[in-house]
Amino acid sequence: MSCGALLRRFPRVAVTAATATARTALTSRALSDQVDFYSGSKTEDVILRREERPAEIQEAYPDIDKLERFGKYVAAILPKYVQDVRITSTKELEILIHPEGIVPVMGMLKDHTNAQFKALMEITANDVPGREYRFELVYCLLSHHYNSRCIVKTYTDELTPVDSLTPLFKSADWGEREVWDMYGVYFAGHPDLRRILTDYGFQGHPQRKDFPLTGFSEVRYDNELARIVYEPVEVAQEFRKFDLDTPWELFPKHREAPEHLITEGGEGEKKE
Repeated sequence: MSCGALLRRFPRVAVTAATATARTALTSRALSDQVDFYSGSKTEDVILRREERPAEIQEAYPDIDKLERFGKYVAAILPKYVQDVRITSTKELEILIHPEGIVPVMGMLKDHTNAQFKALMEITANDVPGREYRFELVYCLLSHHYNSRCIVKTYTDELTPVDSLTPLFKSADWGEREVWDMYGVYFAGHPDLRRILTDYGFQGHPQRKDFPLTGFSEVRYDNELARIVYEPVEVAQEFRKFDLDTPWELFPKHREAPEHLITEGGEGEKKE
């Protein structure tokens, strides 16, 4: 399909993608910086590999061949942005992409005839402070036409913004506000990026791993002022660390009889 045909087929996506490309060309990192970002997280216990128990996988998930073919198809259409394609243990397709490709990839998944993921069900995030790009954004899509789900994942850090999906999905409005409120991920182009779960003047982002469990302020009702007041947190006692592990894990030798108590006839009898 020619460039002119693509513009006629996806006018809104093309304009949004062009605007995002022009902005990120000046401010963001190059695509080649994190081409293999997801290579270190390919774990065998999460991804269903066709080489492992193909008969069991085919019996449990009869549509897995269709998911694989569609995943390869998406990766072939957008090789610049798609970094990995997976099939999870819940029979859902995961597409791992570069953050600059969030608008083109999501636009293709929504408007393509073979996809039609027109419902953005949820937007969430995951925080791993030890990584260079600590935040992983998760977009859950649903196709009513094909009765199928798809998960798109990308990544960012505290300072790099991600393009907003509000021009494509109206449901992305509150979802992106929630991620901004809980994690502090900024979405460029959002029409009303305000906090949605916490109160006005709240400090920090509660779902970050480095956010203190007690927070920074506490709320109480003041009888004299006849209103709710905010005060700094006052902890009555220091935090105590409880070790709830079983004590037998500390004594592995107690699980087996010592060698000097084991005889040829059995265990538990001392040698004479």
